[in-house]
Amino acid sequence: MRVTKMAARAFRLPLRRAWDGGVDRNDIVVVRISTDTGLVGTGVSWTPLIGAGAVESLINADLAPVVVGGAAHPSRWEELLWHLREAGTSGLTLMALAGVDIALWDVQAKAAGVSLVELVGRRREKVAAYGSGVNLDYDTDDLTAQVRSWVEDGHRAAKIKVGSPDVGRDADRVAAVREVLGADRVLMVDANQRWDVPTAARALDRLAEHDLHFVEEPLPAADLAAHERLRGRTAVPFALGENLRTVEDFERFVDAGVCDVAQPNVVRVGGITPFLRIAETVARRGVPVAPHLLPELSGQLALCLPRVAMVEDIDHASFEALGALAAPSGVRIGEGWLRAETGPGHGLSFAEDLAPLP
Repeated sequence: MRVTKMAARAFRLPLRRAWDGGVDRNDIVVVRISTDTGLVGTGVSWTPLIGAGAVESLINADLAPVVVGGAAHPSRWEELLWHLREAGTSGLTLMALAGVDIALWDVQAKAAGVSLVELVGRRREKVAAYGSGVNLDYDTDDLTAQVRSWVEDGHRAAKIKVGSPDVGRDADRVAAVREVLGADRVLMVDANQRWDVPTAARALDRLAEHDLHFVEEPLPAADLAAHERLRGRTAVPFALGENLRTVEDFERFVDAGVCDVAQPNVVRVGGITPFLRIAETVARRGVPVAPHLLPELSGQLALCLPRVAMVEDIDHASFEALGALAAPSGVRIGEGWLRAETGPGHGLSFAEDLAPLP
């Protein structure tokens, strides 16, 4: 099966309520690959704010001439990364490669007449999901109302943002959320790289009394040495990975003992192919994966992983919630669990009338 055509288009998806820092949209780049068998595969790249136009250009100008005419198979991942090497081997190049890789997996599943989950290898029928929001700027009433809505939806776990200039504000908010959740539900916090080592140590001393399941990105994501210093000052587990990009990055942080839960983003690491490699290598080291965002895709992969923690159900920001899909994907979250029955491929069919980038 050969690729006969490939094209990418970038679209803007406004958020219902802006995330911290003025993030008022998610941009996506939809990739469509046609083959000489008549099958069409769909891929997607994603970014909350920056870079969708550059990703679209990389795919159309630099990847399409190489992909077209070649095998419609994700085993081409290294070949395509090598082709892009002069533009770098991380960042935007991986985001562009992800859109192509996801489309090639979709084609392969359709060719086999099975879902993506069955092609990769289903290990479980459901995976736990948790409620998550980008809510550091919410006042306490808004925050507790949001968390209460997750509880009413059946979630047994929730994650909120911390990293306020005043640690006391974080402590009050975490205490209020713990009261909503009760003692038997899981509570996680995400600092989004806002702390330095002494601030993180002081904050976690205050917050640990609320039985934190983990703290996500307490420090700048690439600073391994800082994470090692903080590791010696707190027993709260660390969740890391939404801003790590390669298998080697994840191995370094896990081997240093500072990544207790790995959080690869399927787009940022370059697609399904490297995502699965990351999941395998951290599993061998005893670390589970809790994929970052994109539940309609990463949730399907979570059903196939050797070690999995939870899937992130981001508040009103799934592809379906943002109005990006032409039809239901077959991925459903309810009562705190994600399940997937998609039919052939990954089931993601993007609407034709989405707003293009301005």
